[in-house]
Amino acid sequence: MSEERKRGFTTSILHADRASPIEHGALHKPLHLSVAYGYRDAADLVAVFQNRAQGYAYGRQGNPTTAALEAKITAMEGGVASVCFATGMAAIGAIAIALLKAGDHVVASSFVFGNTNSLLATLAAHGTAVTFVDATSAASVERALTPATRMVFVETIANPRTQVADLDAIGALCRERGLVYVVDNTMTSPWLYRPAESDASLVVNALTKYIGGHGNALGGAVTDTGRFDWTRYPNIADNYRRQKPALQAVTQLRKKALRDFGATLSAEQAHHLAIGAETLALRLDRQCANAQALADFLVHHPKVHAVHYPGLASHPQHERVRALFRAPGALLSFETADGCDMMAMLNRLQVAILSSNLGDNRTLVIPVAQTIYWEMGAARRAEMGIAETLVRVSVGIEDTADLVGDFEQALAAA
Repeated sequence: MSEERKRGFTTSILHADRASPIEHGALHKPLHLSVAYGYRDAADLVAVFQNRAQGYAYGRQGNPTTAALEAKITAMEGGVASVCFATGMAAIGAIAIALLKAGDHVVASSFVFGNTNSLLATLAAHGTAVTFVDATSAASVERALTPATRMVFVETIANPRTQVADLDAIGALCRERGLVYVVDNTMTSPWLYRPAESDASLVVNALTKYIGGHGNALGGAVTDTGRFDWTRYPNIADNYRRQKPALQAVTQLRKKALRDFGATLSAEQAHHLAIGAETLALRLDRQCANAQALADFLVHHPKVHAVHYPGLASHPQHERVRALFRAPGALLSFETADGCDMMAMLNRLQVAILSSNLGDNRTLVIPVAQTIYWEMGAARRAEMGIAETLVRVSVGIEDTADLVGDFEQALAAA
């Protein structure tokens, strides 16, 4: 192929492993299950431990199979380097463990996913202050900043109410103030949106969801976009200042969150995720089309009180989504109307599956207030706009008529 012609998204992922030699001409990077790695020269082993040479010291800090996945994620996000973790929550936790200290301050979206909300509350209990704001407006973020603010954390599309952060304006604010800007890209994935385009410093992806896509492997990743000057960040340890500026945060993440904390992605899980990533664009295009069709059906149904989906013109951030994202995503939520028994309706579904995951090839549904947001309590749910009759739908790749027809018959019978 001519070097002048840049490969497309899917072509690049499909052939990423073959960019370097693979044993026996295999098309995929094989599973490397060894925990330990031997060296013939003691100096080489020392150089790896001291971050002066590439290599593998111990399985807790990574392995060749995971490294191949990290290279794919980096390419997908247009970043400089990535670190993979055992889960998406481990990836977010890694940022907190490795890059924040007691006395620091974080501004976070009020609409972050329930588990992320819980993690940030734990972080606050350990001495790092957290302020939650309406991230659909950069002005709300700006008002919350203090001299101790080190980081701003947002999601692209909130789960489950689909609020969309003011991504470009917050990025500009963080750049102006010298703040680390963390964007969780899980709900859009790098196929629909690259947060680097909004000056994100670090990008989080829960690989379990759309990138893996098949509901068969847990994983998470943090990608450094190269947009932040880590030489200006006070929480980088002296040992890691010896790295190139663009690699200082990634090195500290790998050492503090993998070596010290052990949130390691296994080779087998990495292999599943790498295979799933190959069809991300194909799957997500179909899922987004299905989500739009289902939202269009639900919004006109008399037994539905409200539909929350960025692809609807009535969504508060609809125009922002059109400007930023390739498509509005594959997750929606809706509230049943008075007189419609939500639980009865859910029990009537035959194609959609009652499940807590999202990003699967199959359509998954869950009553939000009674399950994944139950621990939060009624008051906090009300603050986040989560109604007691809210149903989250992670839309899959089923035939559109089968999917819409399933909700039609379930609502009719409720």
